[in-house]
Amino acid sequence: MKRAFVFPGQGSQSAGMGKDLYEAYAECKDLFERADQVLGFSLSKICFEGPEEELKKTTVTQPALLVCSIAVLAILKKGNVGYSAVAGHSLGAYSALAAANVIDFEDAVKLVRLRGELMEEAGKGKGTMAVILNLDEEKVLQACKEASSLGVVEPANVNCPGQIVISGEKAAVAAACEKAKVLGAKRAMELQVSGPFHSSLMKQAADGLRQALENVKFSSPQVTYYSDIEAVILSDANQIKESLVRQLMAPVQWIQTIEKMTQDGFSNFVEVGSGRVLSGLIKKISKDSIVSNAGDVDSIKSVIEAK
Repeated sequence: MKRAFVFPGQGSQSAGMGKDLYEAYAECKDLFERADQVLGFSLSKICFEGPEEELKKTTVTQPALLVCSIAVLAILKKGNVGYSAVAGHSLGAYSALAAANVIDFEDAVKLVRLRGELMEEAGKGKGTMAVILNLDEEKVLQACKEASSLGVVEPANVNCPGQIVISGEKAAVAAACEKAKVLGAKRAMELQVSGPFHSSLMKQAADGLRQALENVKFSSPQVTYYSDIEAVILSDANQIKESLVRQLMAPVQWIQTIEKMTQDGFSNFVEVGSGRVLSGLIKKISKDSIVSNAGDVDSIKSVIEAK
């Protein structure tokens, strides 16, 4: 049975995450301390103690989730839990690339911190995001198209059947939500985010990220890497960099990514890091797959025992 590791993005954070790992494993303590040193502030303290408002800041959330994922990964590797493919949801792509030895840990921490800063700056006062429930992708696109006279509004995350997130300017997103309800959506509600992520309004952030990526060494993946934007395998370093730039402005195609992985024979998925968001999505996309979560000491032990 082919096993893949998948890595969560924003929305999976919670105060206290990683604390038990830090206290139980020297490897995890080392990773958190290295991240604190790279960032120049105590990320570990915010992860372990909060407050939630601080942890929710894009510039903090992104490195926090990455460090937690890589800490969990270190213990899974120590427990000889093998994996032959990786994928990440949005920010999770950077954890996946670190797990595939494409980028080293310190570079990944710096990149996601910068990514958060660029996204926050580009999105300031420009827009919002909303989740549409129980409406197919075609009708969500129709709702966005009908609302586009009021501004930019586009699909941002195609997460699982019946859950699509849209992104854009506030008035257009609000209008698209109303149109989605008319078209049969069960719910359409605005999310508490700091900007219109995964939309064309992120061009300024994408330009800044492209410039930063030029100075970071990317190696060829040591395991199969699936892009969450194109839903294909990427093995060329330059292609991967370009995909990360596009990712800021393009929708996450999570359904297509998981479907492609299952078509390629992956039927055992382990969500590596904080929360259980991806586990829930994958169960809805691929009902026959084995899905588990490794985010704390107990769940990591369960995955190691079941390997």
